[in-house]
Amino acid sequence: MKHRILALLPFFIFVIVFAGAGIISKDFYSMPAYVAFIIALFVALLQNRKVPFDEKLKIIAKGAGDVNIITMVLIFLVAGAFSGIVTAAGGVESTVNFGLSIIPPQFMVVGIFVIGCFISLSMGTSMGTITALAPIALGVAEQTGFPIAICIGATVCGAMFGDNLSMISDTTIAAVRTQGCEMKDKFKQNFLIVLPAALITVIVFYLQTMHMTYEPNVYDYNFIEIIPYLVVLIGALIGFNVFAVLFSGIILSMIVGIFNGSFTFMESFGVIGEGMTGLFEISIISIIVACIVSLIKENGGISLIIDGIKKSVNGKRGAELGIGILVFLVDMCTANNTVAIVMSGPVAREIGDEFGVQPKRVASILDIFASVGQGLIPYGAQLLTAAALVGITPIAIMPYLYYPILMLISVLLFIAFRPQKDVDAK
Repeated sequence: MKHRILALLPFFIFVIVFAGAGIISKDFYSMPAYVAFIIALFVALLQNRKVPFDEKLKIIAKGAGDVNIITMVLIFLVAGAFSGIVTAAGGVESTVNFGLSIIPPQFMVVGIFVIGCFISLSMGTSMGTITALAPIALGVAEQTGFPIAICIGATVCGAMFGDNLSMISDTTIAAVRTQGCEMKDKFKQNFLIVLPAALITVIVFYLQTMHMTYEPNVYDYNFIEIIPYLVVLIGALIGFNVFAVLFSGIILSMIVGIFNGSFTFMESFGVIGEGMTGLFEISIISIIVACIVSLIKENGGISLIIDGIKKSVNGKRGAELGIGILVFLVDMCTANNTVAIVMSGPVAREIGDEFGVQPKRVASILDIFASVGQGLIPYGAQLLTAAALVGITPIAIMPYLYYPILMLISVLLFIAFRPQKDVDAK
């Protein structure tokens, strides 16, 4: 079965079923991703009849039970718990209002982008950021006369900043765990790549709106409600254990929420559960994908991809670009950057090992290319949600998505002009 293209059939089946359903229904979220993955897993189990079915079950059990997969799922659930409790405690609203209160009127669109960066970096979710910030951006547009599309564009750009970079983002968790590197190392590598893109985005938004002004409103906020975010953000940057950081954030959010009357002690557990529920789907998908990949690897599919890339690329730069293109294309098909990373991660790790690319670099490239795709596709959840919340079309937002485009340029330059010592490093 080695090096046979049929080993990759489960992957093609998933793309055909999932993307086909989206094209036919004109809604890429009409079919739950895990349903398409279950179909792909069933196909994988039917392949290679030389291997007994019981042996195949052992193979997928070993793949699903990998320490990185189990750790990733646990982090997903704890991160969801923190996101749920801190939002219920008023952290998101206070963070948004605090930012709006200190931003001068002429910097308001820039401020929306910066606030979006901080919220997404703290919450670890682009969808949560867009949901929280888009109504505020709409209000700013109505009060100032700024075009709605540019205000929402700034919102999406800020949301994608943290979605790619946050220590508790599901994309970061997936990228780090599939590559076996430390979150702080991936963050440092990632930050150096995307910082120029973020700074140029600030300049572009400022130049576009510098002649627009208005009378600012008064926004209410409670700085105490922002503290859990700061604790998690600072703790993660220092390098504390991610579980310790998240549990600290959960406990602080419980204290703050109970203190300000947002919920009672017993109600806090229900809020935590709701937050965890939000990440159940990606947790299940991660386990199913691990099962599928283990069978594809057993049948020679991973080796086939690596050999194909080896013939198509030259050296580490080519390998890095190949990894980026791989996850970008998968995201185009799945319209979900976390799923794209989970699917591409094992292959990317094999390629990185083969060409001597550092795991932290592979993790950064995976996360960035997936986020670039997710931040630009008009049928992705981010643009669809942002457009629906303010009553415009995703296409209207796309001309103002400067950050994803600049992020792509930054990562391509990073790959093309990486230091020679990194190229030669083993």
